[in-house]
Amino acid sequence: MSEANEGVTLRRALTGVLGFQVVLALLLFVGDLGEGFVWPRRGADAPGFDQPTAPGDQTRRFEPTRPAGPGVAPSGPMPERLVLTEREGAWYLSGNISPGDGARIARQIDAREGETAPEQIFLDSPGGSVQDALELGRALRAAGLGTNMEDGAICLSACPYLLAGGVTRRADEGARIGVHQHYFGENTLLPAFTAVSDIQRGQGLVMRYLEEMGVDPRLMGPALMTPPDEIYLLTREELADYALLAEAG
Repeated sequence: MSEANEGVTLRRALTGVLGFQVVLALLLFVGDLGEGFVWPRRGADAPGFDQPTAPGDQTRRFEPTRPAGPGVAPSGPMPERLVLTEREGAWYLSGNISPGDGARIARQIDAREGETAPEQIFLDSPGGSVQDALELGRALRAAGLGTNMEDGAICLSACPYLLAGGVTRRADEGARIGVHQHYFGENTLLPAFTAVSDIQRGQGLVMRYLEEMGVDPRLMGPALMTPPDEIYLLTREELADYALLAEAG
């Protein structure tokens, strides 16, 4: 056999040995992980957002930027920040609650207060900034506005705190109202104990706000037990029990 042929044969043999060693290393790695190893996979086959709920079956997948299901917004995707419009003698508030929206929308409402201002505001929002929701909720109460939701509208995450701000709080049967855990200005550069302290303080502010609005702070129970990538849809019985829907705030 020529030296050239011997070189090709040797390279092929070395390549085969190297490939075998790589495969063996991977198998040993997986074996060392033991039973705790789980191959990457898609999320659990949880019911879709548009599926009907029943007591004990109220948790759904949640994507803040695009909640699944029909009726998310009458005219298409949600605005990136809250938009206040008026039609047929009522205000309509739709879109994500972005930082700064609380003060901005409060100024718009304050500019219209008087005999010509609507008496109620309809909500349709996937939520967003908790601090802005609390600020705007207080502005709705100060303006004497009732909150309402039409069939097919959503009020999720921080949006229920806007709903709580109404002097009266109503929602059609087909409206969907849901809660989950929130972030309160999370900063990964802070020590863990500081981050936990900020979260606890934020939760305390929310509970104080709910009491101020006449809503039972027990609403925080399902919220605290539901991860941010899921949403807990409240039943009509829970909405009444927590006084989130009420004829008087």
